[in-house]
Amino acid sequence: MKNTTKPYTEVKKKLGKASDAWEKLTGHIRFYYEMDELWEEGSPTHKHHSNLRFRRGGKTLITLCIREGYFISAIVLGKDERDKFEQWRKEFDKEMLKEYDDAHVYHDGKWLGFDIKKDTSLIDDIIRLLEIKRKPNRKIMPKNLEDCGRLDIGLSHQEITNIIVQD
Repeated sequence: MKNTTKPYTEVKKKLGKASDAWEKLTGHIRFYYEMDELWEEGSPTHKHHSNLRFRRGGKTLITLCIREGYFISAIVLGKDERDKFEQWRKEFDKEMLKEYDDAHVYHDGKWLGFDIKKDTSLIDDIIRLLEIKRKPNRKIMPKNLEDCGRLDIGLSHQEITNIIVQD
């Protein structure tokens, strides 16, 4: 297992048309949540050969499993989170409701997995699921960026370095 994230150019090439959905989802998570990002790289012959897991305090928010031409978004909802989902049920699309209703409940919760191919239609529902699972914990940047002292919102260390070196 490798803990350094792959360069985005490699990820984008592998995702193909699903890269827009990837950018929207990971951008949202990086902007609204302060999370640890764990990159797992396994054997290319194994079904889970590239995963990006967003975690905080020992709990996983979401796991994104990269495949050729798409990615899988995996979220586990515990008992309290399933109760919240039922309260918000009318806010979700039919495809999301079908996946939720068909998912089996295991000892640690209900496992939901969504294949994200080329459109971003499910991303808004996945973002709602993330809000059920955990409230956003990152302070949003003020209008005057000099007041916040943060340069890293939504950017990797390498991306920040590239921006600084170019200036």
